[in-house]
Amino acid sequence: MAQVLEFKLPDLGEGLTEAEIVRWLVQVGDVVAVDQPVVEVETAKAMVEVPCPYGGVVTARFGEEGAELPVGAPLLTVAVGEGAEGHRPAADPGTDGGAARAGEQPGAGERRSEGSGNVLVGYGTSEAPARRRRVRPQGRASGATAGSGTAGAGPSGAGVPGRANGRVRAAEPVDGPVPVISPLVRRLARENDLDLRELTGSGPDGLILRADVEYALRAAAAQGGRAAREAGPHPDGTVREQALAATAGAAATEPAGVAGSAVPPGDVRIPLKGVRGAVADKLARSRREIPDATCWVDADATELMRARAAMNAASGPKISLVALLARICTAALARFPELNSTVDTQAREIVRFDHVHLGFAAQTDRGLVVPVVRDAHARDAEALTSEFARLTEAARAGRLTPGELTGGTFTLNNYGVFGVDGSTPIVNHPEAAMLGVGRIVPKPWVHEGELAVRQVVQLSLTFDHRVCDGGTAGGFLRYVADCVEQPAVLLRTL
Repeated sequence: MAQVLEFKLPDLGEGLTEAEIVRWLVQVGDVVAVDQPVVEVETAKAMVEVPCPYGGVVTARFGEEGAELPVGAPLLTVAVGEGAEGHRPAADPGTDGGAARAGEQPGAGERRSEGSGNVLVGYGTSEAPARRRRVRPQGRASGATAGSGTAGAGPSGAGVPGRANGRVRAAEPVDGPVPVISPLVRRLARENDLDLRELTGSGPDGLILRADVEYALRAAAAQGGRAAREAGPHPDGTVREQALAATAGAAATEPAGVAGSAVPPGDVRIPLKGVRGAVADKLARSRREIPDATCWVDADATELMRARAAMNAASGPKISLVALLARICTAALARFPELNSTVDTQAREIVRFDHVHLGFAAQTDRGLVVPVVRDAHARDAEALTSEFARLTEAARAGRLTPGELTGGTFTLNNYGVFGVDGSTPIVNHPEAAMLGVGRIVPKPWVHEGELAVRQVVQLSLTFDHRVCDGGTAGGFLRYVADCVEQPAVLLRTL
């Protein structure tokens, strides 16, 4: 007898709590194999193809393309075992029949199906997990219908648990923590004095979404306005003080980003989510937590460009400029290890790394990402060139894994490719420093006592002032400049 198993969005690692469905790779009724990718999702780190740990017939999908799902939300259901073919839907997957199949659970005595041995992060086992029948609290609508995503999760309130006739319905008192989709939603409620225990979430299993909190705030503001109007004028011609206070308090609770009607015609709201949202959070955290300082110097890169041309004239793979700059960085970090570190604020300690995982900024259609070259200190220029090329191609195609985007100890930012000379980089938290490289252009330069046209580049270093003082940072930057001007200096460290 076939069993219908529910596959939920797995833990994608790196503290990620949600993902956006980019593209479904299977349809309802398709036969899938164990570990076959079934959906492509985008997280704040990367695009990921999610494999299904079960083999069988897809009976339902949850969520349309473009929808955001929290980790643990249902992705699809699969009929497995003998008779699975009989679970191919005869009707449209969005009908009640499809929804009924999505809710089927195997009994405790039924045989478990063979599961996946592939672990993405936190799922995939030698056999499928036992399923327990889910008991929903009375009065709560079903969280989703097959093939349509989370039902009624929109801010309009129609069909959303906890909302009735335009009002927020109070939930039963909850003991302990309230399930909330993210800390940002919890903070939004706290800043506006909204008790989350009074809400019933519209997410899976009653999970409270941001839309639920925003709806409650708008409802509170509207009720406050009605209270002011119903209070009527006081005999002395003034509005009652209590009604005014209620109106002012309710208006103060509504966040600036909630009232969509306040947007002037022609203006556009762009959600800070995905890669853009992750970048915004990291940059804000860097500015908030790291006392940074920047120093810079101009350097004559003529000899470095000649050295690269000589390398590429010889047989073998071509050497990229960024690979040579990376090799210079690793040599400089060996001399000034203070900058290859991080600050443990809780322990009040500086942690110096014995390896260099070199991040580099890469601009893609999805935004700015920072892939990481592992053990860059142990790679020569040829190996660095190859790894930079591989990671850049993966970044532009959206195929970088979370592991390839995290764990850096120092970052190299070649913003010269954008045609600019200089910049003040923002440290890539939780690292301690970033080297910025501007464009290399012909400029007048005093060379060997005479004015000449040379290839000049501006180098800038932003560093965490907690890990070192200006003397160390200046020494690092001067060594980098010396290697750029006289590449033979590198021979001492080879």
